[in-house]
Amino acid sequence: MNEHIQSKMADPTRDFHLPRYQEIPDVGLYLEQTAKYIDTYLQPLESISITSSMISNYVKKKIINNPVKKQYGRDQIASLIFIAVAKSVLSLDNIHMMFEIQRETYDNETAYNYFCNEFEHTLRHVFELDRTEVTEAAPHNGQKEHGASSNEKTMLRNMIMTVAHKIYLDRYFSLLRDEDTI
Repeated sequence: MNEHIQSKMADPTRDFHLPRYQEIPDVGLYLEQTAKYIDTYLQPLESISITSSMISNYVKKKIINNPVKKQYGRDQIASLIFIAVAKSVLSLDNIHMMFEIQRETYDNETAYNYFCNEFEHTLRHVFELDRTEVTEAAPHNGQKEHGASSNEKTMLRNMIMTVAHKIYLDRYFSLLRDEDTI
């Protein structure tokens, strides 16, 4: 790999952090505010984003609940962050199915925080910022396993690994194109 590209590969993901459930505003955000809030966190990933029209579409398709008084709450924002990441590799039908599986096993806060920990850990690993093996990144808010089968966890991890590798490849090709134009 070209040294210039190699040095730039991990820059956007080096300090990448998704807001944990309790960090998401507990006051409702309007549609435009919600899209902007989420995109602020996703911006370092470059190829992953969300728009107001996408959010409206997810509400119409009943993937997330309707806003209350035109405002999106913490649960909806956490779900939208997951959707924005997952939609790069999964259909909306499969994302909806993943939400159904999650609801049977974990509350929204536990599931969302687990997703964030796994996603950040996997990104660091894929971009070679963390040399540890990609296994379960962190406990679920200090809770022990209580319901998720290993198949469900494996499915989530595989989705996360696929997204992380896609982000890596998108970034690599983008940097190669930039090199060609210099």
